[in-house]
Formats: sequence, structure tokens, C-alpha cells
Amino acid sequence: MSNVVQLPRWIDVGVLPLLNLLLALVVSALLVLAIGENPVEVVEILLYGAFGYDEAWGYTLYYTTNFVFTGLSFAVAFHCGLFNIGAEGQAYVGGLGVTLAALYLDFLPFPLMLVVGMMAAAIFGAAWAYIPAYLQARRGSHIVITTIMFNFIASSLMVYLLVNVLRPQGSMTPESEQIAEHLRLPFIHDMAAAFGIDMASSPLNLSFVYAIAASILVWMFIWHTRWGYAIRTVGANAVAATYGGIDPGRYIIIAMMISGALASFMALNEVMGVQHRLLIDFTAGYGFVGIAVALMGRNHPFGIFLAALLFGMLYQGGAELSFEIPTISNDMVVVIQGLVILFTGAMEHMFRPRVTKIYTAWRLRRDRMEAA
Repeated sequence: MSNVVQLPRWIDVGVLPLLNLLLALVVSALLVLAIGENPVEVVEILLYGAFGYDEAWGYTLYYTTNFVFTGLSFAVAFHCGLFNIGAEGQAYVGGLGVTLAALYLDFLPFPLMLVVGMMAAAIFGAAWAYIPAYLQARRGSHIVITTIMFNFIASSLMVYLLVNVLRPQGSMTPESEQIAEHLRLPFIHDMAAAFGIDMASSPLNLSFVYAIAASILVWMFIWHTRWGYAIRTVGANAVAATYGGIDPGRYIIIAMMISGALASFMALNEVMGVQHRLLIDFTAGYGFVGIAVALMGRNHPFGIFLAALLFGMLYQGGAELSFEIPTISNDMVVVIQGLVILFTGAMEHMFRPRVTKIYTAWRLRRDRMEAA
């Protein structure tokens, strides 16, 4: 048999990300020691700030919701061999779609507005992703370059619209009018109160349920439909896909439009769920962190959800940490988050050769023992 064997799935999606995460935490602990603080105490405060009380859970899952949407967005494109850097801009434009629908169709009842808002976000986000997709599929432009450019274009466009078009009369703040109260997504604590369950107030809202539903639908689409099979085939080998009768250009466009639609659903959480208006930079870097979330989760919806929960914990627990330990400023928390992104995203294959070597040696030894 071959001297090298393929790693089983449980090692690829479980052990390797865990090793990367542990290394990031070790380096972070060394940084904490360097400034004279106790790493164990820091971890305790971080975990308590993220999961220690009801309100903390609410904020952690609120951040998790955004990361799930942007992580799924990147994963769908990645399965087609595309590195979509544009989730930030696609979510931004998707927020414009949600806002316009809520402001100009405010006579609609909430259940109908919910569907219209989701459709508006998806259409705007998918349309914004279509242009880079078309340029990649039909003109050969690199998707990384075009999506980065479209992030900047989206940012400039939104600044112009919020300052000159959508800003309420007499207001000096670059933001849109608030959407009608009956069109806002209900908070989870309000929904729980209707069933007699007491929960602390937090920004967690109904969009968290949509994030779970989106994860299930993406899993079904990518692994249990012929379109998902075609997308994965194009991502694995576009030439082989062509010989198999699959048009790579078509599925590049399809994958990118789905990716843009998923990114835009983040606007449901921010615009309809929490802020209730369109703000400048409401995306707050979630699109870029979603890349690390998807890579850490091995582009599988279940892994993405767990990775999103980890980053939600870092965001919420980090806020508690900077409050409880003044020497660990918000900048230090950002450094810790950056280390996690570095080791789990950019350096995700660091341990693969060594782990593959160990696993291969174990398999060979086991096979010899069985043969004997």
C-alpha cells in the first residue's frame, strides 16, 4: 500500500482546527504573561463574560449570528474554488435592500414584511456579487481583486446615500430613518416572556433562528443537490467539470450570487433586529472575520457554527475582559482575536504534515499487526 494515507474526516475537521486554536491560545497566554497578568484568570473572565450569565449568552449568540451568515457566505463560494473577500460589501448593500423595503413598504404586516425583507436583502446582496462573478466567469478577472474593489465601492456608495439621500430632514447623523416598530424582528427575550420564561435583555433576536435554518439549508444544498455537486466539482477541477458537461462559468455565477445573498442576511440581524435603521459601517468587519470562521470550520455548516460561536465568545468575553482588567485594553483583545484568525485561518495547515506523518505511521503499524 502507499506510504501516505489520507487523513480521516474527524482529524481534518476536528483535531487540526483544535491544534491551531490551542497554539493561538498558548501564544496569547504568553502575551498576557508578558504584560504581567495571569492567563488563567484571563481565561476565567473571558468565559464568564461570554457564558456566565443570561445577558452574556444573548450577546455571544448575537455576534455568533453575524459570523454564521458571513461564514456560510464564504464557504459556498469556496466550494466553487472562489475566495470571496466581498461579504462585507455584499452585506452592506443587502442592508440597503432591507432598509428600502422597510421604509417604503411599511404598510405591510410583519409576516409579509419578513419575507419581503429577506428577499430584498438577498436580491441586493446577490446583485452586488453578480458583477465580480460575471467578470471572473466570463472575462477572467480575479475574484479576490474585484470583490475587494467592490467592498470599497459599496462603502463609498453607502456613505453618499446616507449623507445625501436617506438621512432624515434636519438630522446631522448619517443614518436612515428608523423602520416602523411593527416591522422589527422580535428579541428572543421578548419571545420567551410570551411563554412565561424570564430571560435577561440582550440584542439576540429572531435572526439567530434564521442563521440555524440557513446552516441546514446550505448543508442540504451543497451535499444533497445536483447544483451543489456541480459547484463542488467546479471547485475541485474546473477542467474535469467541463469534460463532464458542467459549465464552470455558470456555476461560478450561481455560487457567488448565493454567497452574496447569505452575506446580506447579516442585515436582518443588524437592521431589522438590533439597530432598526441603516448605519454607516454597520457591518463592522464581520465579513472579513467570516473568512476565518469558514476556514476554521472547514467550510462545513456545522463547523462554521462552532467557529462562529468561538468568535462570538471572543467578542463578548473580550469586552468583559477589557472592563475587568484595565491593563488588557481593547487593543490587546483585538490582538488575541487576530492570533486566533492567524493560526486557524491563514496558518490552518501548519500541523497537517506532522499529523499526517503520525497518522500514516500508526496506520502502517496497525496494518502490519493485522497481517501478522
